[in-house]
Amino acid sequence: MTTVGIILGTLLSSCTQNEVTNTSDSDKPQVVSTSTIIADLTETVGGDEIEHQGILEPGADPHVYEPVPQDSIAFEEADLIFYNGYNLEPGLIKLMNAAGVGAKKVAVGEIASPLEMEYDGQTEPDPHVWGNVENVIIMVNTIRDNLIKLSPEDQEIFTQNAAKLIQELQQLNTWITQQIATIPENQRRLVTTHDAFQYYANAYGLEITGTLIGISTEEQPSAQTVSQLADSIRKSKVPAIFAETTINPKLITTVAQEAGVKLAPTELYSDSIGAPGSEGDSYIKMLVSNTETIVNALGGKVTAFEPL
Repeated sequence: MTTVGIILGTLLSSCTQNEVTNTSDSDKPQVVSTSTIIADLTETVGGDEIEHQGILEPGADPHVYEPVPQDSIAFEEADLIFYNGYNLEPGLIKLMNAAGVGAKKVAVGEIASPLEMEYDGQTEPDPHVWGNVENVIIMVNTIRDNLIKLSPEDQEIFTQNAAKLIQELQQLNTWITQQIATIPENQRRLVTTHDAFQYYANAYGLEITGTLIGISTEEQPSAQTVSQLADSIRKSKVPAIFAETTINPKLITTVAQEAGVKLAPTELYSDSIGAPGSEGDSYIKMLVSNTETIVNALGGKVTAFEPL
């Protein structure tokens, strides 16, 4: 066979394989999720009964993510789209609303009542609702109900998967409360890179002493902001402050040095779960890792989380 014949044969074989793959998946509902957190919950509830695609990769920052052409294709081919809402992923929300998408679009995060945050004289909802596990239980119920509407024949499986996940979330919620309670009261103060932990702090008894930037990671803190935060940390006498996995730690490291305080050795997962195989590669593991990091750094004592 000539070289041209070999190349054509390879291409035809490749096309045939792709056609077979696409056909085998065509009977499953096509579901797309924007954030890694919602993707993790959706995959757990949907299981093998859905064809699922998550847009954001683990570790990606939804606040500043710039969509690519493949994202538009994913939205256009979807039957159902789950997104966080409250402007967590502005680039993807804009694309989703502009692309003439026919899929049902569900703002899963907006099911939870928002905390209203004020910045520069303007009030806006805090999108980081997953910091409170009780909000995530509501989100799981919403995901389950919409999957059932999309594929009623799979209702039993979706219901069972959601029930098992909710049971573990309820256990996690109790466990976090117990761990935070071991931190000395005058040390239950949290300083992080950006304002992503208000729901967590409110739910589990911590005070947000300060953050380097606000809700969105698009902000660029000034030298004055860094200096003021360092002063605030010195006055509060917190034993440690925290970097985050989705944000360059350089500035918060500078704050720690200026304030003369320890930077916790493990970064917190804020806007994304971790990469596969990491300590935070699911929503539940992400919250467990964060809680262990916070409690250990602030002088508490952790008891291992052991799911039923």
